[in-house]
Amino acid sequence: MERNSRTAREPPGGTERERQNMGIRIALAGNPNCGKTTMFNDLTGASQYVGNWPGVTVEKKEGTYAHALDVTITDLPGVYSLSPYSPEEIVTRDYLLGDAAAAGGKGSGRPDAVINLVDATNLERNLYLTTQILDLGLPVVVALNMMDLVEKNGDKIDVAKLSARLGCPVVETSALKGRGMDELLKTAIDAAKKGTPTASDLRFTSEVEEALGRVIDVLGTRVTPNVARWYAIKLLEGEQKTIDKLGLPAGDLSAVASIREALENSQDDDAESIVTGERYDAIGDVVSETVKKSLKGATTTQKIDRVVTNRWLGIPIFIVIMTLVYYISVSTVGTLFTDWANDGVFGDGWLYTGTEQYDEAVGVWEENVAAAEEAGASESELALLAEEEPDPAEFGVYIQGLTPVATEALESIGTAPWLISLIVDGIIAGVGAVLGFVPQMIVLFLLLSILEACGYLARVAFIMDRIFRKFGLSGKSFIPMLIASGCGVPAVMATKTIENEKDRRMTIMTTTMIPCGAKLPIIALVFGAIAGGDAGTTWWIAPVFYFLGVIAIIVSGIMLRKTKMFAGEATPFIMELPQYHIPAVKNVLMATWERVKSFIVKAGTIIFLSTIVIWFLMNFGFYEGAFGLLDTEMEGYIQYSLMAGLGNALAWVFAPLGFGNWESTVTSITGLVAKENVVATVGILTSLGDAGEADPSMWMAFGALMGGSVPAIMAFCAFNLLCAPCFAAIGTIRRQMASAKWTWFAIGYMTVFAWAVGLMIYQFGMLLSGGEFSVWTAVAVVVLVGMLFQLFRPLPEYKDKGGAPQAEAEQGVA
Repeated sequence: MERNSRTAREPPGGTERERQNMGIRIALAGNPNCGKTTMFNDLTGASQYVGNWPGVTVEKKEGTYAHALDVTITDLPGVYSLSPYSPEEIVTRDYLLGDAAAAGGKGSGRPDAVINLVDATNLERNLYLTTQILDLGLPVVVALNMMDLVEKNGDKIDVAKLSARLGCPVVETSALKGRGMDELLKTAIDAAKKGTPTASDLRFTSEVEEALGRVIDVLGTRVTPNVARWYAIKLLEGEQKTIDKLGLPAGDLSAVASIREALENSQDDDAESIVTGERYDAIGDVVSETVKKSLKGATTTQKIDRVVTNRWLGIPIFIVIMTLVYYISVSTVGTLFTDWANDGVFGDGWLYTGTEQYDEAVGVWEENVAAAEEAGASESELALLAEEEPDPAEFGVYIQGLTPVATEALESIGTAPWLISLIVDGIIAGVGAVLGFVPQMIVLFLLLSILEACGYLARVAFIMDRIFRKFGLSGKSFIPMLIASGCGVPAVMATKTIENEKDRRMTIMTTTMIPCGAKLPIIALVFGAIAGGDAGTTWWIAPVFYFLGVIAIIVSGIMLRKTKMFAGEATPFIMELPQYHIPAVKNVLMATWERVKSFIVKAGTIIFLSTIVIWFLMNFGFYEGAFGLLDTEMEGYIQYSLMAGLGNALAWVFAPLGFGNWESTVTSITGLVAKENVVATVGILTSLGDAGEADPSMWMAFGALMGGSVPAIMAFCAFNLLCAPCFAAIGTIRRQMASAKWTWFAIGYMTVFAWAVGLMIYQFGMLLSGGEFSVWTAVAVVVLVGMLFQLFRPLPEYKDKGGAPQAEAEQGVA
């Protein structure tokens, strides 16, 4: 179901004059990593509509041309061909074809023209899709993109000759620099208004062309002349989708089969391979006639790749880069603004000047309180000392936060105490705790968008493929992992490109272990709780939890691969590496905004409702046999709440992990709805309970909930990062698995694996810090031994398609 998508217009038809007076629809098609998204953003600006194509989860983007609002541009998914093997290819092909087989040749939803974006630095690979688009009977304009890089490399392309050979206009562009955009759209609009299909002179060898001519004769008038060649090629290849669509009688199908069989016998190859070879032969001729390569040495991209994709340096460089990304976003720049947001905007307030004097005064006051406690001061004396706590407003410019402002405003209009508690302690404390981490997310997504836009993240997939293959995993599994750093939902959806069902299921079960944007606040919360006032010595915490996700996926993949249900060869991984380039500021900012916006929208909807539910569970309960709103003035009232009852009932599960109190237990439970709820729950708990009295900072309050135990805090974080994802991701897993049994198995595996990792972290951490060896320590040892056995035992035998058993020892651990 589409979201915010534009209502589809009926295709213009009739005379050229009629077409000029109606809206024009232009499709943007091309290979992945050819600059298509950059061009789409440049042409449409902010006037974009995002949804899903009907019936599939493939994203649909539409927008109006910035200089002509009657021109709608549809950004089709990036594909290498129009063969119906992946959902992206099917969506692109169906949209370009429409109902072209019907009389009139122009069906519902078909665009008026196609802009085919090709990477000019890799012309031969990109023109394969072009040759297919030219057969569709549509006006086509080829955008020769990245021409600035071609010129920089010293290469030359004869654009006029290329246009003549392809039979369509060719426009030089650079989407990154905005070069040629206006000329490209003007050419495409003119082509759309004329409505004349492209007439390419690209042809195959005489034998293949003769076979195609005979298939066209069999088709007769069932298709229009402008698409007859397309359907003839697909019938000759024996493509089932086309055969089903045309519904030819048995006699015609038999005639086509005879033509195909004769060609295959003559060429000693299958028809699809013959056609593919013919296309590349034709493309090779075009490229040799129109492209003149420079005799210069290695390009900048090749020089960089020699280092960053080096067999020995690739992984260390990746580790350093991701460590810097998380260090900057969580430990330095991001923390600076998050402290201000959490303690200032959504807290009590923020002191802008005189902070040094205030800190000194607080230090003296804390020493006095500590001395009084050691001297055995009475409660009344301690209460008097508490009243002497320095007031930040006396030391400089102090601006009150949202919490006291809202409290005073509500009290001034006589609002009921329970409603004040709901708004201040529930909504503001919960949603505010989540939104307080937005600055860190902005920094993280900004850095990831830069790495993605410059072309480095594509190299990471290539680098990780080497590692994954050693363990019998597919490099394709790392693509969803890269996406998961933003959100687990699209990451699970991205697994549909993995053809092997075993690899796809295994990737679905493990990809959400990567810390997504919603989990970043959990990492930041843990970092703050452990770091305290000494962030300089604990900078490693945030990167460690990112790489914990990567390691957990690799370990899980190895262990699962060595079970009968996942045994088998990994799916081959082939991808095209784009040229390195300086990212466009506009595209980086738009990509960052899209990710941050989804987080903020979730905070304003799901998290908002969740905080209300959490507040209700914490403020309602059974006291003296009666159910109702608890008296918040009563000491320890929260122990009688519904939430405390739920937490106490399940706390025993997490006791071996070091966080067996009900408060920390319920934070993990609410995190199943949305991972942001973990922080929201902590925010509500610390605003209602006594954990934060010693230090108003939520970081310190969270540390107090964990009993101040670093191993327990680390185990808590590990469990919440690796366990079953949020409800939205679980729903996506259910759709992608298409099986309730496999969905429950995935949830169960992730949760048990997370519990086992948390157990080992806490038990071994306590042992190293001087704790005693207990029964649960022994259980942790057994778990570790079991994992090591599964990791290093030989891969089981499996049967290939022919039924012959094969040993996979060569894919085992080196």
